[in-house]
Amino acid sequence: MNKTQQPTFTSVLSLNPYKETYYIGSSGKLEQVTSINFSKTQYAMSFLNTNDFLTALIGVSKNIPDEDLSFAIESKIYEELALDMAVEYNIQFIESGQQLDDKERYFHVFIVDPLTMDETFENIVDKIKYIDQIVPVPLLLKGLYQREIVTEVGVHCYIYFQDNDAFFTIYNDREFVYTKSLKYSIKMMHERFCELYGEQIAYPLFIELLSGAGLSSDNREYQRDLIKLFGELFLHINDVLTYAKRAFELESIDQVYIGSQIGSIAGLDEYSQTYLGLISKPFDFDYGFDTNGRYVDQIHQLVHLYTMTESEERYECNFSLYPRPPKFLQRNSGKLIAVAGVALLVAFAYPVVFWSMTFAEELNKAILDSEYAEVHNIKTTREATINLKTVEKNAVTKLVEAEQTELDRQMNTLSKIHEVKVNYPMKAKLTTEFAADLNKYQVKLQKLAYHETENFKGFTFYMISKKDKDITRLLEYLTAKKTSRFHFMLEEIHYDEEKKHYLSEMKAVIK
Repeated sequence: MNKTQQPTFTSVLSLNPYKETYYIGSSGKLEQVTSINFSKTQYAMSFLNTNDFLTALIGVSKNIPDEDLSFAIESKIYEELALDMAVEYNIQFIESGQQLDDKERYFHVFIVDPLTMDETFENIVDKIKYIDQIVPVPLLLKGLYQREIVTEVGVHCYIYFQDNDAFFTIYNDREFVYTKSLKYSIKMMHERFCELYGEQIAYPLFIELLSGAGLSSDNREYQRDLIKLFGELFLHINDVLTYAKRAFELESIDQVYIGSQIGSIAGLDEYSQTYLGLISKPFDFDYGFDTNGRYVDQIHQLVHLYTMTESEERYECNFSLYPRPPKFLQRNSGKLIAVAGVALLVAFAYPVVFWSMTFAEELNKAILDSEYAEVHNIKTTREATINLKTVEKNAVTKLVEAEQTELDRQMNTLSKIHEVKVNYPMKAKLTTEFAADLNKYQVKLQKLAYHETENFKGFTFYMISKKDKDITRLLEYLTAKKTSRFHFMLEEIHYDEEKKHYLSEMKAVIK
């Protein structure tokens, strides 16, 4: 909590809406509770997983004044992501310090469908009524730097596996750069492990396997399939890492922090360092909280760390649709009731039946509008997701095309090398063999030619001899000994009166 909140709230309640786990923090001590109730002196805070929001990097002109930034960013988001203008998305943004431009300011924008918020926090709001703050989970990591839990500088990658999600986040020089939801949550790992193992393993047993021996399991079959599973997982992580480095022009990753909400997975950071070739450490920090020796999910601890950080030192990004109400007469409902009371006194003379019918029609219209909004929100959210995936697909396609061009160039080079190393020695060897045969039958060679066309591939010998029988005997020898490799053709032998020799043209076609 910041300084303005400390006199008002005596404790902080962190809420995990996905697992419905809760921790109360007070005086540096964290304690898990099984049930929650509303308290005026308790600050309630929760988070959104990465698979529940869209994120994008948006640039706007530096000429836009701060009071108009929100409108300009929202307008650009609706245009670039093709969002439905009729739907009022919950949009929050933070300024990026990584992209430098003379004409534009850049912002990381987070977009949430109100329907997603209602579905995620419905059960919690029924119990506690109000949630003071809801923050995208990647922004909670800022507290690690502000509280000097992570003191190194450079590019850091955070990978954290949760029951129904897994987030991949990059910070550069202590500032947020990029985040993405990975497809391998712990539940997805369990399903894939069962496929590899060929037998259904109970989910609690799988959790026990990961949090116990991990990748060093004594069961060879378990260990074999776990290594296959994490091989697929890290292949996916490596693809995301490669995209992020190219998209944000990161030369290298200095540190990887990897962990899970079930605690340490034995051998996971060593596997990460071996597979990715990057320095990897466990995502398990000492936050300074008294947890009574029990393991507490890192996200819960990050939430409490966030409330201890001054507002100007953290990312202020609040998605909460469930704030505490102001005083009664300052609320819209209070104003409405007051105005309605006065209007009722003034308009008491109107027929009660007419008023009742009007109210019923308005109520029916409101119900129909609500149903339409729910269906329409689902449609527009899916359209936005498809558009975002299409952008990612096009980027990957360009990379594949570039790699294919390079592969074709290298294949052409290898083909030329093969031509020089294989075909040329073959021609020289054959020429040597034929020269020996010509000498054997006292036939001389005027000229030798090698041709390779669509219908012919072989040698043409222009021969000269004192006797026509020498040429005939040579042809008989060649057709008897070399017909497995060549087809010989000799159309005629004619006598040159001027040179007093016999001339002939023989073709040796390679089969």
